[in-house]
Amino acid sequence: MSKVNWDDYTSKGFYDELIKAPGQPRPEAELLCQYLANLDARELSEHKTAAEVAIQLMGITFTVYTEGNMIDRAWPFDIVPRIIPLAEWQKTDAGLKQRVQALNMFIDDLYHDQKIVKDGVVPREVLAQSVNFRPQCVGISTPHNVWAHICGSDLVRDKDGTLYVLEDNLRVPSGVSYMLENRNVTKRVMPDLFATGQIQPVDDYTAQLYDMLASLSPRPGDDPCIVILTPGIYNSAYYEHSYLAQQMGVQLVEGTDLVVGDDDCVYMRRIDGLARVDVIYRRVDDMFIDPEVFNPESMLGVHGLMRAWRKGNVALANAPGAGVADDKVIYAFVPKIIEYYLGEQPLLPNVPSYLCMFEDDRKYVLDNLDKLVVKPANESGGYGMLIGPHSTKKERETFAELIKANPRNYMAQPTLSLSTSPTLCGNNQMEPRHVDLRPFILSGESTWVTTGGLTRVALTKGSLVVNSSQGGGSKDTWIVDLAGN
Repeated sequence: MSKVNWDDYTSKGFYDELIKAPGQPRPEAELLCQYLANLDARELSEHKTAAEVAIQLMGITFTVYTEGNMIDRAWPFDIVPRIIPLAEWQKTDAGLKQRVQALNMFIDDLYHDQKIVKDGVVPREVLAQSVNFRPQCVGISTPHNVWAHICGSDLVRDKDGTLYVLEDNLRVPSGVSYMLENRNVTKRVMPDLFATGQIQPVDDYTAQLYDMLASLSPRPGDDPCIVILTPGIYNSAYYEHSYLAQQMGVQLVEGTDLVVGDDDCVYMRRIDGLARVDVIYRRVDDMFIDPEVFNPESMLGVHGLMRAWRKGNVALANAPGAGVADDKVIYAFVPKIIEYYLGEQPLLPNVPSYLCMFEDDRKYVLDNLDKLVVKPANESGGYGMLIGPHSTKKERETFAELIKANPRNYMAQPTLSLSTSPTLCGNNQMEPRHVDLRPFILSGESTWVTTGGLTRVALTKGSLVVNSSQGGGSKDTWIVDLAGN
């Protein structure tokens, strides 16, 4: 195989993140494209192998649930990074902070006065049928009035170059460890490119996460005891749980490691006795965190945890009930939510959405199922969706019945022409593959956004599904300062 020839590369009508037109890299990608063009076939293959070996040695894995089995797989990674210029990212950063601030105000309002519902901005029936609204959280006040301390918002770019927010993940968002490890792998494979000073660092995330969690402590005068609560080794994101605990220097615990005392404080069992816990970064879903209040059969939670949290003796991140805003129907109201609470126009646009609970929208969706992407309100991981243009008649008929049976649970959006990015494929050829981006936003005393995020890539040609559980992979994400040294 000859060297990479960018003159032969085309994304066929899609916006490409690196290549403006055949043979024309975008200004922020020129250095990378020149570097790759200078590698011969053997060197390119060696780079790919070096990345695969690094991933094996570093033990970067994810778990796939299939046919009742749990399969641990090496993290699928593409060595060609996705690049965004710093000037564009600064605007995106501001838009994400605005969005999460409004969403936290919205959640806090819902569990207190519900002014936004009384004022008719969000219809009462939307809240009434929300599966993630937790009556157990009504009246609870959280530190800094923040409920969603860690948010992962998914961004996509359409063919005109506009970045849209596709959805907000406010319950137990995952993927940040892979963002950090992607950078570590890329530095091993292409260290020379980091010498320019143009590529912005990402390795301060765990320090920022620790500081944010510490700011929630009910005992601010002391060195807080922070733990990460994991469902255990069989959870698909267990790699991330252990990685973050190790990087922050905090304990990784399961429900059986914690106990709520008679004083309604949470304690961690240790060899030398019990130690009080101040902050729990919980990676367990609401319904399993406290069998006293939620699922009584849960073996993953802690008896009395909600009692301790309600009394302010322990902080939980993310707060139970934050998922009320992690709803694809609520998503459609976020522009109005921003305007209502902040008096501002959204800096980042939503994808146009149709809510099947409204008759006119429902009729349009049912008449255009072959053109739309239909999503259930509360699924994640790319499950339960209908991608209209790629669907069969039978699948569309099935979805039509689902929508008619439970219209509140479905919304639809146009099929976006997701941007592409050059990807090194099995034949060692550069081919365009569709990508999205998940930045992470931390909210405590202040709000902080990762420099870039986790770029997920649909490794299957023509596919729009980027989730690793369904054949997707990821890339390093470079925010490049063209004015850098």
